Amino acid sequence: MDDAVLDARGLSCPEPALRTVELLERSHGGTVIVLVDSVNSRDNVARTAALHGWQSTVVELAGGDYQVVLRK
Repeated sequence: MDDAVLDARGLSCPEPALRTVELLERSHGGTVIVLVDSVNSRDNVARTAALHGWQSTVVELAGGDYQVVLRK
């Protein structure tokens, strides 16, 4: 199964976290990658995913963006 990718850059909180929940609910495990461009979005996505039973790893990308890798 391919990784699901959500590009939430440019969206204001809480939109990245809300869209992440929608994607996680459609996923049956595996890996979900969420791209965000703010510290608040990064933290909210990781926290929200944890509440849904997902593990997160954050990678800081060039230009101040973040890749939040979620696994279940």
